[in-house]
Amino acid sequence: MLENLSQRLAKVVKTIKGEARLTEANTQEMLREVRIALLEADVALPVVRDFIAKVKEKSVGQEVLQSLTPGQALVGVVNQELTQLMGGATAELSFATQPPAVILMAGLQGAGKTTSAGKLAKWLKAEKKKKVLTVSCDVYRPAAIEQLKTVSAQAGAECFPSTPDQKPVDIARAALQWARTHYFDVLIVDTAGRLAIDEALMAEIKALHAELNPIETLFVVDAMQGQDAVNTAKAFKEALPLTGVVLTKLDGDSRGGAALSVKAVTGAPIKFVGVGEKLEGLDVFHPDRMASRILGMGDILSLVEEAQRSVDVDSAKALADKLKSGSKFDLNDFLEQIGQMKKMGGFSSLIDKLPAQFQQAAAGADMGQAEKQMRRMQGMIHSMTPLERSKPDLIKATRKRRIAAGSGVTVQELNRMLSQFEQMQSMMKKMQKGGLAKMMRGMRGMMPGMR
Repeated sequence: MLENLSQRLAKVVKTIKGEARLTEANTQEMLREVRIALLEADVALPVVRDFIAKVKEKSVGQEVLQSLTPGQALVGVVNQELTQLMGGATAELSFATQPPAVILMAGLQGAGKTTSAGKLAKWLKAEKKKKVLTVSCDVYRPAAIEQLKTVSAQAGAECFPSTPDQKPVDIARAALQWARTHYFDVLIVDTAGRLAIDEALMAEIKALHAELNPIETLFVVDAMQGQDAVNTAKAFKEALPLTGVVLTKLDGDSRGGAALSVKAVTGAPIKFVGVGEKLEGLDVFHPDRMASRILGMGDILSLVEEAQRSVDVDSAKALADKLKSGSKFDLNDFLEQIGQMKKMGGFSSLIDKLPAQFQQAAAGADMGQAEKQMRRMQGMIHSMTPLERSKPDLIKATRKRRIAAGSGVTVQELNRMLSQFEQMQSMMKKMQKGGLAKMMRGMRGMMPGMR
């Protein structure tokens, strides 16, 4: 997302290298490029104008510190303004009310409200240890109630039953009463969407809001909608006191202007972003980290947090202890590392959070093919006997033919996998001896383009 914007901003920075300070003359062309980049990313025109004016005001005449180039100083200004544009600070959900805290999900049909309700239920249980009840007030789409029931069960939350012949306000009232009497911490209310904004939709959601008096009213918007997202946001802002935004499909092939426009239009901070269809695919939105990613500086903090959530600490410690004891890194360990990588979202998720220079090193790689290859590697290792996994040196011609046939690959593909394993084994051996620098040089050899 916003890849084109990142590339354009990188190009802008290169054009003003060597200048002693940021002046009106050397920033004029830069600001023009930034304006074009934002418009191409489908950011709303009023938002672009305001953003450019603020960057110009803060950058013109700014002295460049001895340790910085004008390009770096400019990136600092743009980074600050991008962060402010998307909300400034990270916005948390509010639970400052008598339980249950009611969260009302609003938005157009197809924006991902029901899936987001399930993801939010999962996040609240896992991160906040809340007892969650969900309810569907969408009586118009036949599958909506069943869909919420399914995702709620997957999230480990209870779903209050409702039927298409009931009135939405009656459903909401009964669900709220049930949540109170059964001591739920949070009630998530999924509302009906329409294919376009209409008076009936707005009247209904206003009535639900009046009945429930929610502590959070979250506007769910599709990041791929572009300018349409801005128009929708305006209509919902006029109808409801929005407290936050959930931006879905952030991993889609989109220009992503909604991420930069929606806060300015609604006045409500982006609280969550949704990626993928899995229930784990909901992240707290950090404006400063998103600004860093747009400017090609990566999002290492999110990467570390993802690792902390996904990596099995016990197995990582066991591997470290094994290496310290002098034991060899074997195919069981290799299989475990592949599994850990998949838990963190695979190659594409990791690379998306890395700084630009690392992304460029992997730019020629087909991430989809890499994920497929990772699955095939798992299949090959699973086709081996426990003895072969612990003693890979035993795998000679006859065993290779058996393993290849068992996992549905060619012997040549198995040989490539074993070669990659040997490289990993060699790196682990260097790390075992404390040679971290040597290990990093080995990694550069495995990843063409990294220097």
